[in-house]
Amino acid sequence: MSEYTHGTLTHGTLSANGIEIHYVEQGEGPLVVFCHGFPESWYSWRHQIPAVAAAGYRAVALDMRGYGRTSQREAVGEYSLSHLVGDVVGAVAALGQNQAVVVGHDWGGPVAWNSALMRPDIFRAVAVLSVPFHPPTALPAGVSIDDLMAFNAGERDYYRLYFQKPLVPEAELDADVRRSMLGFLYSISGDIVRDGIHTSGWDGHFPKGEKLVDQLVVPEALPSWLTEEDLQFYVDELTASGFRGGINWYRNIKSISGILAPFIGAQIRQPSLYLYGEHDQIAGNSAAAVAALPSLLPGLQGVVRMSGAGHWLQQERPTEVNEALIGFLASLPAM
Repeated sequence: MSEYTHGTLTHGTLSANGIEIHYVEQGEGPLVVFCHGFPESWYSWRHQIPAVAAAGYRAVALDMRGYGRTSQREAVGEYSLSHLVGDVVGAVAALGQNQAVVVGHDWGGPVAWNSALMRPDIFRAVAVLSVPFHPPTALPAGVSIDDLMAFNAGERDYYRLYFQKPLVPEAELDADVRRSMLGFLYSISGDIVRDGIHTSGWDGHFPKGEKLVDQLVVPEALPSWLTEEDLQFYVDELTASGFRGGINWYRNIKSISGILAPFIGAQIRQPSLYLYGEHDQIAGNSAAAVAALPSLLPGLQGVVRMSGAGHWLQQERPTEVNEALIGFLASLPAM
């Protein structure tokens, strides 16, 4: 494990689960591990790291597998949920700890939920933003998650299915990284509704035969929560890495039901917290899914809806997210 300090943040690289994982940390105390989603990096937690550290915790944000300075495996199969959860488990051990609180957003949400489900001995609590918990479910014989997504999409295409096409989505997104990144950040934020471009949040469906990249709306001015420096950081990271690593997570969706089959009927009993934005519809954040959480999560401490916000909750509403997270952490039994 190697480390260097830049400003108040310490950057490090650790070996876990057969790869090298880049991370950023600040603070001392009980470990809190942050897992980002698509198409981001540790930087999506830039507002939470110092706040959680100041509250008395060791805040560690990972560059997840395939992103930033973390290893990018060539084989698509090395981006399965088992690999992703294994990375977080290995990171906790490599950081010299036996337990941690895991926090996830977007794709990092399912990683966090299922880390807590699979390894309650390690993850003593879980907080997730923007993607509600969906328990392991048995599928009918011969039916895959891909089949269900295609059935629900009907005559439309769906971004999760589109991402499974070989080579196509990354080529389109890599062609203009700045446009792609800004388009993602704006198109599923609360600002696109506030600005009157859409009347509701985008759920990821679009007409068949069209390109996903053409669904992205690029604003004339940056949202108030995103600076040019922020955008350039993302652009630089994705220019170096490309979009392929993150897209490969989607190419493993079909394997999730088999990976989780041994956990059907198991529950996340640790303390949990869920935060979501009013206009966020991109990752199954439906009213029904949110309403089901109290019956699915015995240890649920709270569900927080943030008015006017979209998918990028920890960036759109950093103060509210920090308050909710720190309050949740403070409620946990002392280690």
